Amino acid sequence: MNNDFKEKMLELAKKIGIELTDEQVEQFWNYMNLLLEWNEKINLTTITDIDEIILKHFIDSMTVLKYINKGEKIIDVGTGAGFPGIPIAIMMPDVEVTLLDSLNKRILFLNEVIEKLNLKNVKTVHGRAEDFGQNKLYREKYDKSISRAVANLTTLSEYLIPFIKVGGEAICMKGSDIDEEKENAMYAVKELGGKIISTEKFSLPDSDILRSIIIISKQKETPKRYPRKAGTPSKEPLKQKYK
Repeated sequence: MNNDFKEKMLELAKKIGIELTDEQVEQFWNYMNLLLEWNEKINLTTITDIDEIILKHFIDSMTVLKYINKGEKIIDVGTGAGFPGIPIAIMMPDVEVTLLDSLNKRILFLNEVIEKLNLKNVKTVHGRAEDFGQNKLYREKYDKSISRAVANLTTLSEYLIPFIKVGGEAICMKGSDIDEEKENAMYAVKELGGKIISTEKFSLPDSDILRSIIIISKQKETPKRYPRKAGTPSKEPLKQKYK
């Protein structure tokens, strides 16, 4: 493993209050190399600079660790190249992580990552959030659902909230400009059985990259009609119909 990589990982993780073991750093190193190797065959990330991968993928993913508790079941919806689900699984081996993605090529990549990193607490699922949100094996079965940079908050609520149990939380990882988005999502969040309980805004360490994390608490069961069929939440986001 490259020494610069190790130093950078340890230094930036420390700045967000996280200590890494040598084994965890090694897992992130192997993860990065698999990401870069597979990225030449399929489009997984536009970020290929090592320092940027560390900051914008690994450290960024770790910013949600404080919202997750030991022993919880979480689902990462639209996980893509495994962010934030794989970093969460590396850092919290006692958390059960499900990675959901609609593209089979990405699932094949994630399966190799899981095998090479020897992650025992992760499984992958190939499919659409709308379909699995209606599947009784997955619907309202998780303590936390999470997503990073997948859709606007109104659409994202319909993807995430059906997966969580009453009392659970949806963790929405967003960019900086979210006030209007949040306002527009209020109706959808309530309609789906949720309530926005907190918003954290911050910069990634040693950078001017702004991030937001919105936490939605599930107050009651999601009505059976949600999520609607695949494609509908993005084409027709839930909005209040005024008479």
